[in-house]
Amino acid sequence: MSYENILYNIDGSIARVILNRPEVRNAQSRPLLEEMDRAFLAAEADDAVRVIVLSGAGETFSAGHDLGSPQQRADTEARPAVGLPGRYKRIWDLYIDMGLRWRNLMKPTIAMVQGYCIFGGWMIATAMDLIVAADDTKFLASHFQYFAVPYDVGPRKAKEILFQERFMHAEEAERAGLVNLVVPRERLEEETLAIARRIAESDPFYLRLVKTSINSAQDAMGYSTFLKSAMHTYMLSSESAAHTAKEQAGGGRRRYSSVDRALAYERGRRA
Repeated sequence: MSYENILYNIDGSIARVILNRPEVRNAQSRPLLEEMDRAFLAAEADDAVRVIVLSGAGETFSAGHDLGSPQQRADTEARPAVGLPGRYKRIWDLYIDMGLRWRNLMKPTIAMVQGYCIFGGWMIATAMDLIVAADDTKFLASHFQYFAVPYDVGPRKAKEILFQERFMHAEEAERAGLVNLVVPRERLEEETLAIARRIAESDPFYLRLVKTSINSAQDAMGYSTFLKSAMHTYMLSSESAAHTAKEQAGGGRRRYSSVDRALAYERGRRA
C-alpha cells in the first residue's frame, strides 16, 4: 500500500504512522486523514504489530486543519461537500467516525508530539492512548469537531484555556493529565520508542482487554455519547461563525482567529 501524505513503516513490533507534510506543518487535509485511517487499520490487522506510534515529520506535530493548501483546494473541488448536509457528513466521517475508530483500535497507541499541536493536532493526539510530548510542545484547543477537551484536562481547566483561547505548554498539559510524559526535544523519539517497546513486551490479549475495559469505563461516563452530541453544537457554532465572518467582511472588519489570540497571549506572557 502506497502513501503520499504519511510515512508508514514497521520497526519490529512497533508500527510508525508519521504525518509527512512538514512544508505545511503537517496540516490535515482530507487525503492525509484518509491515509492515516488506512495505515491504522493496516497496523491493527498486522499480527506482528503490538504498538502503534503516531508522530509528525519536521518541527511541528500538526498545525491543525488544512485550510487552503493546493492539495486541500484540489480535493475540495474534486469532492465538494454540498450544502449543510454535505458539510455535516464530511465532518462526521473525517472526525467523529475516524476519531472514535482510532481511539478504539485493539492495540495500544502513542502520540509523539513536538512543536505546535493545534486544533486538529489536538484531536488526533487525544484519540491515542498515551501522549509523550517534547518540552517545546504548545497545545491549542478550541470547540472543534472531536471535542474531547473536557475529558482531556477536566471541565475547569477546559473552560480556563478555551475562554482565554491560549496555549497550554507541555508541562501544564502534563499536570492537567493530557500528557503522560514530557521529555527534552532531542530525546523525544528515543523515550517514546522505549515506552512503546516496553508495552510491546506485554501479552497482546492482555493489552486489548485492559484498553477495552478502560475505554468502556470512560464510555460509561458518557465519553462517546458526549462527543457525538458535541459535534452538533460544533456545527451550530461553525455556521454562526461563518455568518459573522461574512457580515464583518462586508464592513471591512477582521475577526482575530483563536491562533492570533493565542500568539498575542504568548507575546504578552513573555513581555
